[in-house]
Amino acid sequence: MAILQSYGAAEVVTGSCHLLQFKNGTNLLIDCGMYQGTVEERNANPFGFKPEEVDFLLLTHGHLDHVGRTPKLVKEGFKGTIVTHPSTMDLAEVVMLDSAHLMNESYKTRYRKAQRKGKEKEVEKPLYAESDVRAVFHRDMIFASYDEQIDLGNGIFVNFKNAGHILGSSIIEVLFEEDGIKKILVFSGDLGNDDELVMPLPDTIEEANVLFIESTYGDRNHRSVAQSDVELQEVILETFNNGGNVLIPSFAIERTQEILCLLKQMYERGELPVCQVFLDSPMAIRATEIYKKYHEELNECCNRFLERDGTIFDFPYLHYTLRIQDSMKINAEDSHCIIIAGAGMCNGGRILQHFKHRLWNEKNAVVFVGYQVQGTLGRKLVDGVKLINIYGEEIIVKAKIYTINGFSAHADQNGLIEWMHAFKKLDKIFLIHGERDKQEIFQEEIEKRLQKKSHIVKYGEKIGI
Repeated sequence: MAILQSYGAAEVVTGSCHLLQFKNGTNLLIDCGMYQGTVEERNANPFGFKPEEVDFLLLTHGHLDHVGRTPKLVKEGFKGTIVTHPSTMDLAEVVMLDSAHLMNESYKTRYRKAQRKGKEKEVEKPLYAESDVRAVFHRDMIFASYDEQIDLGNGIFVNFKNAGHILGSSIIEVLFEEDGIKKILVFSGDLGNDDELVMPLPDTIEEANVLFIESTYGDRNHRSVAQSDVELQEVILETFNNGGNVLIPSFAIERTQEILCLLKQMYERGELPVCQVFLDSPMAIRATEIYKKYHEELNECCNRFLERDGTIFDFPYLHYTLRIQDSMKINAEDSHCIIIAGAGMCNGGRILQHFKHRLWNEKNAVVFVGYQVQGTLGRKLVDGVKLINIYGEEIIVKAKIYTINGFSAHADQNGLIEWMHAFKKLDKIFLIHGERDKQEIFQEEIEKRLQKKSHIVKYGEKIGI
């Protein structure tokens, strides 16, 4: 019997990493993501398995919590083959290089402080360096197209389906035979919202003996994009009328592109006041270029923009601030600015500089448009903290804090249930990529609406497939 163990995204929404071991000795690893928030110290821990024994690494998509420890995996002995969608590797390169850069900058800061105390030997080195990221791209790779079955040998096949979450995101079917019995194991990856601004709807699956499904928003339903559109407009108008600026901490991949698309639509309808919109994130700017490169994977609206304008996201009010000098100039702008900056959970990046200059002013507003993991600065602000520390300086929080969840790239409870309802045959359901209390609510909803039992996966638990 094949055995699956989750070494990440088990009772948490981060660190996706699942090892599938077959009786014939083949080992597949599905994702190798970074831990974030209150559990980020786990990144330095051993994987729980031997990287050199992994034959294939299957990547569902390019978000940090799904690819971020891949350089560590290679550094510690992985010599197998990476299987994923080509756009995922393009995005993963941007994500992993940014991660390496941030870890190195943090290390240098901690080292300088430790030197002054004579404790530099106690400073923990970064998880990996940029050279380790480059080494990932020296591994053998198989690039998957959607709906193209790939033979991994030993009677194991994989099929990538569109998950509608971000560019290149995939649902992965693993098809194999053991003891004369054919089996289908499905990993949902992160499933997209059915009210998406940029991506098409997720593909549906008809059959699975075993399903591992994400449960990020298993406890709730989102507002519609139309409602969120109105809500964002109201925040912008109110903030501008007060003489302030709108700060949007945004994930570089997908969320930023969604917000740009939405603001462009507002502009074209004449509903966006005259203002300056700054995309102040080198990583998001690079990711946006990758979205343009793979435009055929985006929805019809984006491709209509491209055909008409020669660009998907650009409009007259939009400015890209790639250089740090241009980013610093934004500080001189008093009002009528929308500043989109990373990181999405405020655990680094240029958004911290904007917080330092604007969070203390009640005229300004902060709009969260994505999930905030427990322990991150973003989560603390959403939960109402009144004082934060940025670069060693205490900053009072007087800006208005808003959360608009209709822009989520994750399916909500209804979306997850409806996606599972499309299965004609579905035997066992396992819940991953969710906080335990949210999963328990989702578990009850699955039983009520699908009349099926489900199991919440624990870290390292052995599950027979």
